[in-house]
Amino acid sequence: QLQLVESGGGLVQPGGSLRLSCAASGFAFDYYAIGWFRQAPGKEREGVSCISRSGGSTNNAESVKGRFAVSRDNAKNTVYLQMNSLKPEDTAVYYCAAKFTYGDSCPRAYDYWGQGTQVTVSS
Repeated sequence: QLQLVESGGGLVQPGGSLRLSCAASGFAFDYYAIGWFRQAPGKEREGVSCISRSGGSTNNAESVKGRFAVSRDNAKNTVYLQMNSLKPEDTAVYYCAAKFTYGDSCPRAYDYWGQGTQVTVSS
């Protein structure tokens, strides 16, 4: 019963901030790298950020560097995405995804996905 549940989305004005959470259950969380993805209406799903199993390695898409930060608390089985200086083009459904890894790096692809949480950036 492996499960990922996103939360923290909502409506925010341009320039505002949100913190998304990805809560995991049913598996050994500290063996899984976690990625954040987003999909806007009419567009392909794109990768946003990732974090390795220990948190020792992270990656961010060029479009969010300097604005978003990913972190994890393995004791709480939770990964976070702090989103600052939000822009209307950040509007999308945001998903977290998991991949079992032996090494402490972000993987190429992910096996398990959450249901998504809506982020809307608008005046």
